[in-house]
Amino acid sequence: MRIDKFLSQMGIGTRTEVKALIKKGFVQQNDQVIKSAKIKINPHTDVIKVHDEVIHYEPYVYIMLHKPQNVISATEDDDHVTVIDLIKEYAHLDLFPVGRLDKDTEGLLLITNDGQFNHKLMNPNQHVPKTYFVKTKYPIQQKDVEVFKKGVTLKEGVLKPATLEILNPFEALMTISEGKFHQIKRMFHSVDNEVIYLKRVKIANLFLDESLEPGGYRKLTLSDFEALGLKDKSI
Repeated sequence: MRIDKFLSQMGIGTRTEVKALIKKGFVQQNDQVIKSAKIKINPHTDVIKVHDEVIHYEPYVYIMLHKPQNVISATEDDDHVTVIDLIKEYAHLDLFPVGRLDKDTEGLLLITNDGQFNHKLMNPNQHVPKTYFVKTKYPIQQKDVEVFKKGVTLKEGVLKPATLEILNPFEALMTISEGKFHQIKRMFHSVDNEVIYLKRVKIANLFLDESLEPGGYRKLTLSDFEALGLKDKSI
C-alpha cells in the first residue's frame, strides 16, 4: 500500500496534506524518513510514524453504540443527526450501522465498516435474536405471550415466533429474530396495545453496556465477539 493512501485512511489528513507532511520529513518508515508519497509499505509489519508517533493500522472497526432517541440509523442525512455523526474519531473510515433502529428507539446498535461482519449478523438466514425492553400504553395481557409465540400475521405474512417476557403490567422484554419495519410496534398494535417506549438491550448474547450513556460508544472486545457468536474479528 502506498504511504499516502495508508496515512489518509488512518485519518492523518487528505492525500494533499499527507504529501506535505512527507515533504517536510515528518513521516518515517521503520525509523527511516520517507521522502516520497509513492513509497510502498506493508501496513501489517512496517512501523510508520508521523511526528514520532506510531500510526497503527486499523482497517476495520467494530463499535457498540448506545443510540439515543431522535437520531437516525443512517450514514448521512441533510435534516437529522445520524448515528455516524456521533462517532467523530473514526470519521475517516466509511462507517455504517449494522441494521437499524427507528428514530424514536434507543439502545444497542453496532457500527462498523466491515461488510462481512454486517452480513453475518443481518443475514435473515442467521436468525440472530434481538431483545428489546418495551413499555406499553395499556396493560400487557398474558395471552399476548402465546399470540407472539405462534407468530403474528402482518401484511408481510406470518412472522417468526417471538418471545415475550412480562415484567409488570406495562413493561416487558421482547425477543425477535427478524427486523420488519416497525415490527414490535405493529405486533403490539395487532393485540390492541401501543408501544410508548422501546430500547434494544441485547443482540444474540451481547448486552448493551450499562456504562454507556445515550450517544456513548466503545469498541467491541473479544468477549463481545464471542457473545455475538463470532470467535474473533476474522469472521
